[in-house]
Formats: sequence, C-alpha cells, structure tokens
Amino acid sequence: MPIATVNPATGETLRTYEAMGEEETERRLQLAEATFRTYRTTMFEERARLLHRAADLLDEDRDSIAEVMTTEMGKPVGQARAEAAKCAKAMRWYADRAAVLLADEEPDPSDMKDSGASRVLVRYRPLGPVLAVMPWNFPLWQVVRFAAPALMAGNVGLLKHSSNVPQTALYLEDLFHRAGFPEGCFQTLLIGSAAVDDILRDERVRAATLTGSEPAGRAVASTAGEMIKKTVLELGGSDPFVVMPSADLDRAAEVAVTARVQNNGQSCIAAKRFIVHTDVYDAFAERFTRGMRALTTGDPMDEGTEVGPLASEQGRRDLAELVDDAVRSGARVLCGGELPDGPGWYYPPTVLTGITRDMRVHREEAFGPVATLYRAADLDEAVLIANDSSFGLSSNVWTRDEAEADRFVRDMEAGSVFVNGMTASHPAFPFGGVKRSGYGRELSGHGIREFCNITTVWHGA
Repeated sequence: MPIATVNPATGETLRTYEAMGEEETERRLQLAEATFRTYRTTMFEERARLLHRAADLLDEDRDSIAEVMTTEMGKPVGQARAEAAKCAKAMRWYADRAAVLLADEEPDPSDMKDSGASRVLVRYRPLGPVLAVMPWNFPLWQVVRFAAPALMAGNVGLLKHSSNVPQTALYLEDLFHRAGFPEGCFQTLLIGSAAVDDILRDERVRAATLTGSEPAGRAVASTAGEMIKKTVLELGGSDPFVVMPSADLDRAAEVAVTARVQNNGQSCIAAKRFIVHTDVYDAFAERFTRGMRALTTGDPMDEGTEVGPLASEQGRRDLAELVDDAVRSGARVLCGGELPDGPGWYYPPTVLTGITRDMRVHREEAFGPVATLYRAADLDEAVLIANDSSFGLSSNVWTRDEAEADRFVRDMEAGSVFVNGMTASHPAFPFGGVKRSGYGRELSGHGIREFCNITTVWHGA
C-alpha cells in the first residue's frame, strides 16, 4: 500500500511520500534510545509543562488539522474538529494527573510484619521506546491516547501510522517537537507494514501497542511473544445495542442512529448489532430505520454532512460484500444496501433484518454505516445473541429495570457496558476489550501503567 493522501470523497491522490529507508529508520531508533536515557529522568512537572503546551498548540491548530484528517480519511469535518478537541483534553488530563497516578505506593503495614523489610515501595518506572502501530479511523485520537500517558510516564514513542494518513502522522511529530519535547521523544516512521516486524524485533524497542485488524494484531502479538515484549492490542468490535421493553424508545432509537454512523460507521466502538425485545421490536425498527434513512450523506467538508465516504475503495468493497452476502442468504434490506453512482467511496446508511448465524455479517465486523437488527424473545435470548460474537469490546443496554441492567452488566462479555447511553471513550475510563477484541487497557490509570516497569523496592532493617 503506498504512503499517500487519497481523498476518499473524490478518489484523487493528492500527495505521495517515499517510505523511509533502513538508514533513516536506524537513525531514528538510535535517537529514540539516546533520548530515553535522559528523558526518563525528567520530573513530572517538566513533562506536564510540555504536554500542556502541546495541548495549547493543538487547540490553535484545530481547524487546520481537522481539514487534513477529513481530506485523508473522510470523516465529517465537524467530527474531526471534535476529535482534535478531545485529544487536547486528554493531554491536559494526563499532564495534571500522571504524578498522582504513578506515585510510589506503600503496602499496608500489616502486610509488612513478616517481610523482613523496614520499608517497601512500589515504584512505576518507564520501559523505554514504545512502538505504536495505529489505524486511520481516528488518526489523532488513537495516537494521543497512547502518546499522552506514555510520554508522561517517561517513555518515548515511535509511531507507525496507517499509510493513508501520512500528513496527520507527520503533524503529530511536529506538534510534539513544537511543544518543546526533546528531539526523539516522539517520532513518526513513514514505513510500510512489512517493516514493522524488524522494528519490533529490535532490542531497543521495549514494547508495542496496536489498534487495528485481527491479522495485524496476530502478527504483532506473535513477534512480541517471541521477543518477550509487552503489548497492548485493540482489534475492533461488533458491539451489541440491546433494547428492552422498559426503554425510552424514542431516545434509544435516536442514540442508536448516532451510535451506528459516528465516524461514517468506521469506529471500533460503534454499535453494530441491534438486539431488540420482541415486544418493542417493530416500534424500534420503524424509528431506527426512519432515522437512518433521514441522514445527510455527502461532502465531508460540508458542515451539514452527517455521513461522509468510507476511507478506502477496498473498505467500501468489503462492506458491500458483507451486505450482498446477507441478502443472498435471506436478509431483508429496510434501507440502503446499494452502491451509489458517482465519485468517492460512499455507502448509504443501511439497515438489515432477518440475520442468521450463517451470514458473514453476523460473524464479521461491518466497518461502515450498516446496522443489523435482531429480535430477542426475552432477556436470556438477548444476552445469548449479544455474546454470540468473537468480539468483546463494548456494549450498550437500554432498560429502566435495575435488575435487568445488573444482569447485563454481570453477563455481557465486553470490556465496557453502557447503560442507557452510547459507548464513548474518555481519558478517565479504562478502554479495551476481551476475546478477539484484544487485551490490555488504554486510558485512565490502568492505561498509563501498561508501559511501566512496576518495581518493588525493598529496604532492609
């Protein structure tokens, strides 16, 4: 795949980049290692000052970088501005809290009696250069939610971004440089996917984080396992959105539309499978389909656009094949489902019903504005359908019955359960999944500690 900016609204290649060669990659690895030796000794106050400066610069650049993101991967420009603002918020959150999150800890005195120590501390120390392999769908946010805690912990970052967002990738390196971080603290590697394995095998790289596809996750996890290096993986999801009879149907349907088409439907935590109790199925389906049909699809630079193009021609082809397979197997299309004419990689908001377990769309993640509707006879069947997936990233449950909500929280196989609300990531909440959605956590205190050497410090009497 070439490293290039290709406008998904037109299919036009706007800018192409040469991949870095072995010599430049080696120079950057050497720089990362050298920078880490000194940066790891900086105080939290200094790191926080630099990260606050990066947040301020990002706020100043919000409009311009939003246009770059929209041009490179097609999200509506208003959503791109919101992503930039969210990144600045996360930077400030970690800048203000890292010292507390990583403060030395002392065991309870009662646990010290037979330890033979006069004092024991648990200290969080940085690991070193961390390789981040990041996707295109949230080209700023996916990187910042790794970079902000990693830099505050005293690590340095090496970014291998998706090849279709090179301008965003280079902007991120420039942003941290302009903020005053030492050269080598955060570097973008303009390389293809084939070069990742060699970099991960390099002894100077101490850990890796990846957000992306299952095959990419398997490849990184396999090499990291062979090299015995820590990894955090987030590999997508097919999140359930369960609606029970006691739910506020109008509100649930309204949120369901947003939950399905946010970021043009290309979000790991977008609700994708809508599981509705039979007593309210018809009423919900009518409201939901009406809302999906009413969405404005068009130029992502237009402020009125709600759904833009998919990020790539291949992505649209893959999505269309999922829909076509379902229709051939008996699914019914309530709206959408047909490729539009004209330039760009657009796909209409689509609702499918009559889904069966043998359909690919039931097993695979639909990465685009395609929703599947399921009818559940009762709570037990709703839980069964929700968990009948190889993924387990997040989930949504709509009910006013507290006992039902407790049951879903207990039994849902997912990293998050959102009750009467849409899944969203936030700096203060741990983010990650189970099953084939990956392992480890980003964000919150859990996220900043993932790439720390959790050290026991024992003092004799």
